[in-house]
Amino acid sequence: MSLAIIGWLFTAGVLAHNAEEAWRLPAWSLSAGRWHPPVGPRAFRFAVAVLSVLLVLFALMASFSEAGSIGAYLMAGYVLAMVLNVFFPHVLATVVLRRYMPGTATALIFNLPLGLWYLNRALAEDRIAGSVFVWAGPVVTAGILALIPVLFFLGRRWFAEPR
Repeated sequence: MSLAIIGWLFTAGVLAHNAEEAWRLPAWSLSAGRWHPPVGPRAFRFAVAVLSVLLVLFALMASFSEAGSIGAYLMAGYVLAMVLNVFFPHVLATVVLRRYMPGTATALIFNLPLGLWYLNRALAEDRIAGSVFVWAGPVVTAGILALIPVLFFLGRRWFAEPR
């Protein structure tokens, strides 16, 4: 199976994960304490939609670009972010809180295996260089993490929650 197909399978898995979170996480966040600040459904769904579009753009870039391109590293960095996201916060919050954090099942079923498969193949096929990915992957991951509170802020500002 080609790396592009694995990338699109991963993208589909993340979209399913994002849909599960969009459906259930806002209500869960109201009682999550330090694990997740309370976030309204509209603000959360806005953020998830933007992050989903970003993933699709990165997948397109990676599918149609050369090995070692910025698109290849953006996609691989996004994949790294989602693989790490399986454990923090999903699995960790589920274990510590002793209740299911929305997104944990889809993270374990889709994001972890497809993400690891994608990264393994991207490195094995020299689509990305390990020496570049060791810094570029964390930079993309940090960028995504930094974007989340900005998206929540914009979502709250643009889409008032009903009272």
